Amino acid sequence: MIKIIVNGSLGKMGKVLTNSIFEDANFELIAGVSKYETENTNYKLYSNILDVKEKADVVIDFSNPESLKDLLTYSKKTKTPLVIATTGYNDDELDMIKEASKEVPIFHSSNMSLGVNLLLKLVEVSAKALTNFDIEIVEKHHNRKVDAPSGTALMLANEIQKVLNNTEFNYGRYGKDAKRKEKEIGIHAVRGGTIVGDHSVIFAGKDEIVELNHIALSKEIFAQGSLKAAKFIVNKENGYYNMKDVVTL
Repeated sequence: MIKIIVNGSLGKMGKVLTNSIFEDANFELIAGVSKYETENTNYKLYSNILDVKEKADVVIDFSNPESLKDLLTYSKKTKTPLVIATTGYNDDELDMIKEASKEVPIFHSSNMSLGVNLLLKLVEVSAKALTNFDIEIVEKHHNRKVDAPSGTALMLANEIQKVLNNTEFNYGRYGKDAKRKEKEIGIHAVRGGTIVGDHSVIFAGKDEIVELNHIALSKEIFAQGSLKAAKFIVNKENGYYNMKDVVTL
């Protein structure tokens, strides 16, 4: 049985994950961490991960970038493998994660869905084949999502940028001088209702359009993906891992 600490356990995604852990006999939730909320839980709850006394096999993080420093400190101090599923990190914070992975195994992905990681591969293949097509990414999420564009949209854009050198990201388009540049990837964020996650990559050429799309119908797919990542990382050597190491495409 794999013992888990959930950082961000009282968030929307954290609650889905804790329920998934309780329903799976292969896992045990030994503690949760929630900085902003307090309520009665059927597991030990802490306000800061540095205060956790229980020893876990892995920490799964669905929180926010503000907790990253303490999260990495705890992971390195206790030598506990870490699954990071939080989005919204800046470049410095991403560098912190990769630097910490030299001391402890870290699995990091902005999207834990199997389907999205298949989409990443399809986008790579399409970008290689459709080199003269204009590319736009449209992501849609619920009206409470804080960061924009989504981490998944940036993953898709970065995958394309690896194939097409010298491309620039254009975050939205407005004004009287909004004509598309020759080498750019448009990235657009929609926020509304209770949309779990909807990502489209549009390849628009002369007289034809290819569109790749992934729609998440519940948060459960992300919880299951993070548990798959936890199984993967728990006995790994120090290093930086992601969904490409888990999903064979």
